[in-house]
Amino acid sequence: MSTPSWTDRLFGGFRKTSERLTENLTGIVGTTRLDDATLDEVEDALILSDLGPSAAARIRARLAEQRFGKDIDERGLKEAVAEEIAAILRPVARPIEITAFPRPQVILVIGVNGSGKTTTIAKLAHLFQEEDYGVMLAAGDTFRAAAIGQLGIWADRLGVPIVKGPEGGDPASIVFDAVRQATQTGIDALIVDTAGRLQNKTELMDELAKIRRVLGRLNPEAPHDVVLVLDATNGQNALSQIEIFKEVAGVTGLIMTKLDGTARGGVLVAAAEQYGLPIHAIGVGETMDDLRPFDADLVARVIAGVA
Repeated sequence: MSTPSWTDRLFGGFRKTSERLTENLTGIVGTTRLDDATLDEVEDALILSDLGPSAAARIRARLAEQRFGKDIDERGLKEAVAEEIAAILRPVARPIEITAFPRPQVILVIGVNGSGKTTTIAKLAHLFQEEDYGVMLAAGDTFRAAAIGQLGIWADRLGVPIVKGPEGGDPASIVFDAVRQATQTGIDALIVDTAGRLQNKTELMDELAKIRRVLGRLNPEAPHDVVLVLDATNGQNALSQIEIFKEVAGVTGLIMTKLDGTARGGVLVAAAEQYGLPIHAIGVGETMDDLRPFDADLVARVIAGVA
């Protein structure tokens, strides 16, 4: 059996989002003119599909500006919506580029426990390997033995070095060792796992500040990226996580995971509109190849059901 293409997998991943949006848009237009009442219905349909009030209002305004009073059918409406979603997503579609000099590029990966953070680190490492970069992992989430063990298993599978310490060890000293080793061995990208406890924001803040201080002593530019992993199935709750982690950790970009058929994929658009942070990649499943750089136009068309 042939492996499904990335587009097919995206269709699968956004299926419920696309179905929900199609369902909400169906019946709004037959072959009718786009008037205020119709635009109100389109805006409601977008909000119901998790795109968020701000993105929905922006899309409504653009449709009003460009199509008001013109005849439009359902296909035309979907095409127009896809184009406006793409306009929101294009500015944030920015893959992580390994440009740090001196090497390594230090990428801190943060996110609540259960967001798929550890698996995402492995997939990100695999992406970099495909681009011929040397990768090292650092097990900075020392509060869960399971996280250290899981990252170790992934490192073995990928054939990449890992720096780890005992459960309950000091994350900053692990990061310090990792940067020193990565520098000595000429590693291109060092991906650091961090604890995902949000119950005590101050503690997490202190820990991340300590990691940053340690990194600063070795390389004033580090960390080069602070990437927040978000679980799309959390819908609007994912947005509040962006808010908290932006404040606590100085997030520089996002990776959205678990876009695997749930109806919450629209939150990607809400996140782009509300925060404007780069979306580096999205994940649509469990295998190594299920994380890919974020393609704004393709995702917009898939969400609107016209790809």
